[in-house]
Parts: sequence; C-alpha cells; structure tokens
Amino acid sequence: MWDKQKEVFLPSTPGLGMHVEVKDPEGKVVLSRQYGSEGRFTFTSHTPGDHQICLHSNSTRMVLFTGGRLRVHLDIQVGEHANNYPEIAAKDKLTELQLRARQLLDQVEQIQKEQDYQRYREERFRLTSESTNQRVLWWSITQTVILILTGIWQMRHLKSFFEAKKLV
Repeated sequence: MWDKQKEVFLPSTPGLGMHVEVKDPEGKVVLSRQYGSEGRFTFTSHTPGDHQICLHSNSTRMVLFTGGRLRVHLDIQVGEHANNYPEIAAKDKLTELQLRARQLLDQVEQIQKEQDYQRYREERFRLTSESTNQRVLWWSITQTVILILTGIWQMRHLKSFFEAKKLV
C-alpha cells in the first residue's frame, strides 16, 4: 500500500493479496488462484499464442477510492529460464552431471516447442497469404468484367447516339 504522507510503499498488510487468473488464446482458464501479499506462480500451456494474465486485488474498494495504490512486480520468464535449477537439484538430490543433463533436456524441449510454434505460425501465415491471393484474384477478375461491360455499354450507347443524330 502507498503511504501519502511519507510517499513510500508500506510493508505488506496482512490479508492483502491478489487473485491471479491466466487464460490461453482460446479463452480457457489455465490458472485461477488466490495469493497472499507475496507469491509466485508458474503455469504450463500447451496452446501457442498470446495468453492473458489478469491480476485482481482482494483489498476493499474503499481503499482504492481514497487514493490508495498497490505495487505489483511482475517478472515473466518463459521456457527453461523459468526453472530454478539449484532448487530442483536440492529437492531431487541430483548430482552436478544429472542437473546439467536435465538442463540440456529442458533446452532441447524448449527448442522443440519453439520449432512447433514457428511451424504453427508459418501455417497460419500461409493460409492468410493464400486467402489474400484468392481475394486479389477475384477482385481483379471483377474489375476486368466491369471494365468490359462498361466498354460494351459505352459502344452501344455511342452507336445509338450517332444513329439518332444520323451521323452513321
């Protein structure tokens, strides 16, 4: 919370926290959880694309109406960078070699996910390009037909005009 007199953030108030909700590109909820004044969350999504992270304070609305402010620090890490390897090594009692092997496996998995994502984006781009190409083709055909019909109409109109004036 923000102290107006001192103009600094106060230590976290007990009971103050955040509700975190993460949605994948299809709108499905990947994570929905309540956290205290401090917390850390991770999630794994199998759907490529932009994800939505919504943070909601559980403080009362009166605090916000009186000019109160909350400080939120987000440190978003993606892929194998999100793993805390010293913590994993301590928890699973891994040797240095086993830990390094796990890191390499995670890197290979991340590279594979990146390749899959690039293939997905390439496929979407190709479909968009083909759709645009079809639209341009049909637009040019429509313009050509309109141009030919306009030319035929102008020729008939001019012919009838000259016949009415008895110039032909």
